[in-house]
Amino acid sequence: MFAVHLLAFHFTKLKEDQIKKVDRYLYHMRLSDDVLLDVMARFQAEMVKGLGRDTNPTATVKMLPSFVRSLPDGSEKGDFLAVDLGGSQFRAHQVKVFDDGKQSSQLESKFYPTPKEVIQGNGAELFDYVADCLLDFMETKNLKHKKLPLGFTFSFPCKQTKLEEGVLLAWTKHFKVRGVQDTDVVSALRKALQKHKDIDIDVLALVNDTVGTMMTCGYDDQRCEVGLIIGTGTNACYMEEMRHIDLVEGDEGRMCINTEWGAFGDDGALDDLRTEFDRELDLGSLNPGKQLFEKMISSLYLGELVRLILLKMTKEGLLFNGKVSTALLTKGKIEMKHVSAMEKYKEGLSNTKEILTELNLFPSEEDCIAVQHVCTIVSFRSANLCAATLAAILTRLRENKKLLRMRTTVGIDGGLYKTHPQYAKRLHKVVRRLVPNCDVRFLLSVSGSGKGAAMVTAVAYRLAAQRKQIDAALAPFLLSLETLREVKNKMRTEVEYGLKRETQASATVKMLPTYVCGTPDGTEKGKFLALDLGGTNFRVLLVKIRSGRRRSVQMYNKIFAIPLEIMQGTGEELFDHIVQCIADFLEYMGIKGARLPLGFTFSFPCRQASIDKGTLVGWTKGFKATDCEGEDVVDMLREAIRRRNEFDLDIVAVVNDTVGTMMTCGYEDPNCEIGLIAGTGSNVCYMEDMKNIEIVEGNEGKMCINTEWGGFGDNGCIDNIRTQYDKEVDEGSLNPGKQSDRLALLQVRRILQQLGLDSTCEDSIIVKEVCGAVSKRAAQLCGAGLAAIVEKKRENRGVEHLQITVGVDGTLYKLHPHFSRVLRETVKELAPQCDVTFMLSEDGSGKGAALITAVAKRLHNVGQK
Repeated sequence: MFAVHLLAFHFTKLKEDQIKKVDRYLYHMRLSDDVLLDVMARFQAEMVKGLGRDTNPTATVKMLPSFVRSLPDGSEKGDFLAVDLGGSQFRAHQVKVFDDGKQSSQLESKFYPTPKEVIQGNGAELFDYVADCLLDFMETKNLKHKKLPLGFTFSFPCKQTKLEEGVLLAWTKHFKVRGVQDTDVVSALRKALQKHKDIDIDVLALVNDTVGTMMTCGYDDQRCEVGLIIGTGTNACYMEEMRHIDLVEGDEGRMCINTEWGAFGDDGALDDLRTEFDRELDLGSLNPGKQLFEKMISSLYLGELVRLILLKMTKEGLLFNGKVSTALLTKGKIEMKHVSAMEKYKEGLSNTKEILTELNLFPSEEDCIAVQHVCTIVSFRSANLCAATLAAILTRLRENKKLLRMRTTVGIDGGLYKTHPQYAKRLHKVVRRLVPNCDVRFLLSVSGSGKGAAMVTAVAYRLAAQRKQIDAALAPFLLSLETLREVKNKMRTEVEYGLKRETQASATVKMLPTYVCGTPDGTEKGKFLALDLGGTNFRVLLVKIRSGRRRSVQMYNKIFAIPLEIMQGTGEELFDHIVQCIADFLEYMGIKGARLPLGFTFSFPCRQASIDKGTLVGWTKGFKATDCEGEDVVDMLREAIRRRNEFDLDIVAVVNDTVGTMMTCGYEDPNCEIGLIAGTGSNVCYMEDMKNIEIVEGNEGKMCINTEWGGFGDNGCIDNIRTQYDKEVDEGSLNPGKQSDRLALLQVRRILQQLGLDSTCEDSIIVKEVCGAVSKRAAQLCGAGLAAIVEKKRENRGVEHLQITVGVDGTLYKLHPHFSRVLRETVKELAPQCDVTFMLSEDGSGKGAALITAVAKRLHNVGQK
């Protein structure tokens, strides 16, 4: 028993001594966590460099766009072919994807060798060989009579400009085929396939093996957004935000980026970590100075690294009594399969002795322990470096999503990961240590990257079908210049109808006189109250206007909510609520006893008989208070003030918000004679010559006309441009058949539902496109209507060229990123003889009401004099 313990102690001590000896010898290969964090930071910097348009040409990590924009969502279906070229074997696949709700698929494959004369010959021979193997596969599976789409997995760096095209940048691994670099490999494959007249194959997608791996695993786990290959070569891909990819147009959604990280360090970024053995291996490779990171990681090189280390240790007398065999001197004699066998947990030492004996080295027990540890250090360094760069990608993903903690899946393939006894465990452990805020699942790709190419093709098929749906849904929103001119002319016709006595009653554009007969001239002064009613909020303002050299406008306001039950209750309740708000404001400002002149901004269609008389024509924007339509809103406000019996006000003017906007901007720019609202609702007003307004007595001067153009088209004159979505939104509104200018949001929701998407769908590309089409049409229609108004103004003045300012307010104009630009462009296109300046109303229509009151007081005083 004592002898057994003594022997075990001796062996343990022997093993420890040999391990320490190797650790000292290869200390440069043993990387601490601090070093790995540094590698991680270096790789993150290289990723940013590769994504930048200006820095990509000099980047070693090329970050190649794959044009794969979407992961599988489970709705893919159909039969697909795939070929996989890039490893030690060429593979042909048939993939059947079933739309059975279970995300099931069926894969049938056949493997073909890749002879040295083919992978180091010329390009025509290589692609002829691929086509011949595919023909053989199709004959075996009885597929020659079918036309099938094909995905091409090509595991070498390619520059892609679209999914079905890729120019080879450089061969890697053991491939060295002449005449292929800098050419489109898809065209070369198609040319080879065309020689076989008895098959009809459509090559739809070129896919890197890493991308294929991500797509294969993504079909089973929709959290998978990283693909990783650790085999003959190494590479990774991941889903990057489009806004960060300078090499591709567009900023919405994501695209899979093929990092081509095997070239990391080709610019010297890893020189401090490369050992003399790495340099010697590189000099003896097919591509010296290239793919330096790959040569530190992948299975094609690790066996040779071990051989070079053992050779030097032997020459220095540290192994095999200093005796070098011919086999140890021969390049390629130790392969990755030998390294994996020597590292096995139980039989590793016996495997080591057997392998070394086959190399004519006659090892001692100490030699076997040392050689096994050399293998462990080389393969562990590979796993550590791979973990560091993978951690950089995971960190980027998490930061892109702005998450403190992220849960994701990494799809993995490759012989080194699959067959090495401890590699996967080591990789997982280090990744989780480097990125503790990422919950990472590692999913092995059982079906390989060939199935992934088929899945990319299937996704492309699904997206193409969706594209047709989107185009069909949005086609009615695309307005030609000819259509916009037609809208402009119809608006002009309706404007003329609204101004004439005999046609005004039937006109949809009501052209309501406001009895505002002048704009500010700078002499206005005094204190005025203003009310602003038109949305879900109600404002009360105190406006102080100064004239002369200290000309200024000071405003104090308070905002009050209008509850839905008040908006849609009785008229008496609505105006009592308004008066309650006024009382609170007067109390708040300490002016309850003052009888101030008041302007009432009332943003609903009113027929006015004078500046302080306005009969409500009809509610809009969600208001539906009873007993108001057909009544004078100024009288209703006065009645409510009398019922409260706390204060009295001098109501001078009732004003539409559009008129208020024009007056606010007119105070700053005397050339402003048009007001435009583009927000919750839309409307325009402008200063019209009195001689053209038949519905009002008098021919001298001008009067502001409130067009109430929201009703344009209520007579069916623009039914040809109204879509099914417009009609559905109209039918579901509070006033069907009226006010054709609807909220874009409702239209977007209808379109998304038509496409089978929920209104909260996260597919940003589709949502942006739908929103863009709806809002662009809104801006174009608004521009066509406004062009009709400015053209009328030009004709009124009898000038060849008109310079005019339009005062604008409304959240759609202010906040939408493109509405104002499209509006301006449309007006310029449809009214080329008008130079239109758009002036944003910063202070809203409430200030305008006070200015109208001030102007009315000024004109009244002038009239009295």
